[in-house]
Amino acid sequence: MTTAPDWTAPPAPFAARDLACIRGDRLVFAGLSFDLVPGGALLLYGPNGTGKSSLLRLLAGLLPAAQGMLLWNDAALRPVSEEHRARLLYVGHVDAVKPALTARETLAFWAGLAGQADGIDAALGAFGLGHLADVPGRFLSAGQKKRLNLARLAAIPAPLWLLDEPSVSLDADSVALLALLITRHTARGGLVIAASHVDFGLRDAARLDLGAFIAPVAA
Repeated sequence: MTTAPDWTAPPAPFAARDLACIRGDRLVFAGLSFDLVPGGALLLYGPNGTGKSSLLRLLAGLLPAAQGMLLWNDAALRPVSEEHRARLLYVGHVDAVKPALTARETLAFWAGLAGQADGIDAALGAFGLGHLADVPGRFLSAGQKKRLNLARLAAIPAPLWLLDEPSVSLDADSVALLALLITRHTARGGLVIAASHVDFGLRDAARLDLGAFIAPVAA
């Protein structure tokens, strides 16, 4: 496992207060709050449609909150600010792998956006992709594409990880590797919020049932 570079922003408590989310004309959830201290992990679960992906996008500043606020180190923050985006790494459930780019080129692109030029091959090796570095994305399996997507965790330093269904398409060994990477990240004071339908070995993670925050449907 490669050693992640030093963070550009120190770990700090991350919290949400009374969040509400609207998608289209539908109130997805309301009254959602949580507290996450440095070294903490939070697993989001619940049936499809309860807003797990929407919450992650909201926390990443990709979706506005209809109500409520986020706090970093006990201070209100603007999710769309460059300062907030610089402290997080969001890995969505759709694997962002271009068919024509090699695995190395794909990871180098994402790392370059974050100002990171070193450690690409080490990050690929950390996820068992070293021998596929020069293979175009169109030839990678679903599991290999998922591992390439997750290799950003090893290549790009960020104290806050937001992961949407990170274990989908992974075999048992890769799930164990992901759990180990998360454990090492939190041991350094990092924070992790992950949406998942399955428990992938994070024994000390807090759990947040999004189904408890579904807005009632009017009669």
